Amino acid sequence: MADGLAPVVGAAVWTREFGLFFTARSVSMLGSAMVPVATSLGVLQAGYGASGVGFTLASSMVPMAVLVLFGGVFADRFTPRRMMVGADLVRLVSQTLTAVLFLAGTPALWQLMAISAVNGTAAAMFQPGMASLVPQIARDVQRAVATQRTSESLMLLIGPSVAGLLVAFADVGVVFLIDAAGFGVSAVCLALLRLRAVPKVAEDESIWANLKEGWREFGSRTWMWGVIVIWAVMGIAVFGPVLPIGATLINASYHATGYGFVTSAFGAGTILGGLVAMRVEPGRPLAAGATAMFLFSLEPLSITLNLPLPLMAACHLAAGTGYAFWGVMWMTSVQTQVAPEVLNRVHAYEVAGSVMAVPVGQALSGPVASVVGAREVLAVSSVIAVAGCGVMLAVPAIRRLRRAPALR
Repeated sequence: MADGLAPVVGAAVWTREFGLFFTARSVSMLGSAMVPVATSLGVLQAGYGASGVGFTLASSMVPMAVLVLFGGVFADRFTPRRMMVGADLVRLVSQTLTAVLFLAGTPALWQLMAISAVNGTAAAMFQPGMASLVPQIARDVQRAVATQRTSESLMLLIGPSVAGLLVAFADVGVVFLIDAAGFGVSAVCLALLRLRAVPKVAEDESIWANLKEGWREFGSRTWMWGVIVIWAVMGIAVFGPVLPIGATLINASYHATGYGFVTSAFGAGTILGGLVAMRVEPGRPLAAGATAMFLFSLEPLSITLNLPLPLMAACHLAAGTGYAFWGVMWMTSVQTQVAPEVLNRVHAYEVAGSVMAVPVGQALSGPVASVVGAREVLAVSSVIAVAGCGVMLAVPAIRRLRRAPALR
């Protein structure tokens, strides 16, 4: 599993290495898309109620947010592939254990929370390496990212439905067995990759020194930290409230079937956005992405206005398209504008800045909605979504960032 072999040659995207990476991500993402549904239903069936579901899911999110910075350091020290394979193997074991607990009877809540925390820690070790891997296995980074994101969106679209059917006709434990198998496939595919050599950080330096270097690199790029600051505000005021409040309001007006319909429309939009990003290559990717993100404001706005269900679904489709197109433009910029030897740590900082804000928004949305009203909260979210995109376009470093010359 030694890193540092073949350079990227041949096809711009579909090299042998990208095929392995694509398989790894698609298979593991299908399982990951199924797990939140299985976890929620399993915890409820075990009698732990909505609070138990919240505690179990939060047990994964907290270590992810806290430890992802160290994941970036370790990826730069030991190579991303080693960290990613190790994280997959840990989750293979943990999800197999979860399956056994459910198949054998009723697991204790503390057991589910502990395993969820292990999974969150593994995810923190896995995620930073995602940034530096794609440039090593595909010449056309944007199309590779778009292809990967489109597949992941498709898995996120079909995964919850598959999980619901498996729980209904089989057992919650079966879902976790499938998820464990997906991590096993991912580990094998990643282990088979042939990668170019990338400079590693000096291992005689302390972890804190590595973190500081990553922070300096992150802070030296106005376009990057500027987006993350704006994204943190939007995480609290837009992305955090729109899911719990949106689910409540849509369910009240159109019941669970209607909520599933608009959620599927958003998922279809993310696939469409990925397909568009495969073809459109703007000279200023962040400016193009921020412009597309204006569409996201239609999601909270359509819920606020309680539009007829077909119109609301159309708004969610547009929102998903803009969101996915922005995501490809952003990840392409990160992966092509940052030096390989610090990319994993820089990516870890931007992930931490993005991840930590959303749970804050989710936690605050309920209490604030009870005071000012749920529709009023989403109305403000719509305004802030538009304002956030406008600010991104107003910052010269973001608006003027050009496509990296070495992209293709």
